[in-house]
Amino acid sequence: MFIAMNRFKVVKDSAQDFEQVWLGRDSHLGEMEGFVEFHLLKGPEAEDHILYASHTIWRSRADFEAWTRSEQFRKAHGRVPGTKPLYLGHPQFEGFEAIQTVARPENEQAA
Repeated sequence: MFIAMNRFKVVKDSAQDFEQVWLGRDSHLGEMEGFVEFHLLKGPEAEDHILYASHTIWRSRADFEAWTRSEQFRKAHGRVPGTKPLYLGHPQFEGFEAIQTVARPENEQAA
């Protein structure tokens, strides 16, 4: 398993716009071999921003790298001209290979 994350320092006044961009876009992730799951996460607030992270789970690093070279990636990341900057600086990418996974047994009900 490979987890790809981007962290965004979103300007506080732009948080709703940032969320709407993500919630309204066509990600094309479901078209990709090896895609497992996506999460948009909202984190803590600082004086000048709110931390957000996009969190994508892939079957393997190779599947993630294929995504970054795909036409689907280019479509999903096309920029909307004329929009104001919603976050400070560039997103910070972090990629992680799974070393251990612990999951609830399928026959056990969530509490």
